Amino acid sequence: MVSSKKSPTTPATKSAQSAGSCIMRWVTRLTVLGVFIALAGYLDAIKAPLHELAQSAIAANPDDTSGMINYIVKNLTETYPVTQIRLNPDVNEWMFNNAGGAMGAIVPHHLRNSSGTEGHTGLHTADDYFHILVGEQWAFAPGALELERYPAGSVHVLPRFTAKQYKMHEGCFALEYARGWIPLMLPFGFADTVTSTLDLPTFGRTAWITGREMLYNLLIGKI
Repeated sequence: MVSSKKSPTTPATKSAQSAGSCIMRWVTRLTVLGVFIALAGYLDAIKAPLHELAQSAIAANPDDTSGMINYIVKNLTETYPVTQIRLNPDVNEWMFNNAGGAMGAIVPHHLRNSSGTEGHTGLHTADDYFHILVGEQWAFAPGALELERYPAGSVHVLPRFTAKQYKMHEGCFALEYARGWIPLMLPFGFADTVTSTLDLPTFGRTAWITGREMLYNLLIGKI
């Protein structure tokens, strides 16, 4: 008669199996993280030609801010299908925005205006591009001996994790485009409303429109 017996599992064997399992879990986690970072880097490298578009809008609609806005929205909706980028078609959905001590008005196409304001840019996890359409923006970084001037047709690039003081002169309009970890910018955008102005209707409207637009873009795979 032939009999077989299963080898007993020793503490050393259990320890080796546990170590191997732990290593595999970490390899899987690091692989997923690496793929995610590579994908984010690839998406981050894709640049929309917004500077050229802003300059074309200015040239086609001199001294006509409304015409510039409509030109930009029309061009973007014709260039990028709704399966690629979801743009809010309502060009009149403006709302107040208080952030970093500055106050202006924004619309979810990343267009903002000001009757004249200044404040802190905030320290963000995204690169921020201010394409000046009308008027002029000034900026100042600690240690700089001269201010930065950005007239209509220029673009003010604020790299992520960089902060400046900025000023938008009376009647300044800009197309703002942020690229990076956008949700982490939201606390800066809401903080002044919660701690200072207490403009709860604007807070609710901003939260609703922002959440709606982010959800619509997530549904088409835009992250």
